[in-house]
Amino acid sequence: MSLLTDIALGWARVGVFGFGGGPGMIPLMQAECVQANGWLTDEQFLEAIAASSALPGPIAVKMSVLVGAQVAGVPGAMAAFVGVTVPAVALISLLAGALMQFRATPAVSGAMRAVQPAVVGLLAWTVVSLAPDGIRSWSGALMAGGALAALAFKIHPAVVIVSAMIIGAVFMR
Repeated sequence: MSLLTDIALGWARVGVFGFGGGPGMIPLMQAECVQANGWLTDEQFLEAIAASSALPGPIAVKMSVLVGAQVAGVPGAMAAFVGVTVPAVALISLLAGALMQFRATPAVSGAMRAVQPAVVGLLAWTVVSLAPDGIRSWSGALMAGGALAALAFKIHPAVVIVSAMIIGAVFMR
């Protein structure tokens, strides 16, 4: 297969299987970008997550465009964007009506209840696997702890991200 096809298919898997929204997609993105295709190292993936988190919009779309561009320029960005959006939009368009109609049935409600803790587990694994590359110093550990504390105190994630960027620009050069 061509590189552009690989990019589109890799991001299509993220779009189709990305239950739980953006955070739930992060382990899928890591699996496609780092383990399955080797487009990024763990450190580059973490940098891409940080950059994508600092911009508005869905993280999977931003990550797809960023990674696609890094791997194959503008055509790669376009292939990744199409790959992550088209299958997901098509799937949700087909399933939305059925899900809304049958969400009260035991099988569908049970499936949705089971997906939620699975997404939490996926997120926990992402944190565990990225921590060594993302927290390389005491100042990094303090930033991670500060961000966690800020979120626990219900400070908006955008404020946490912008604050971290300012602190890094001033004190972590």
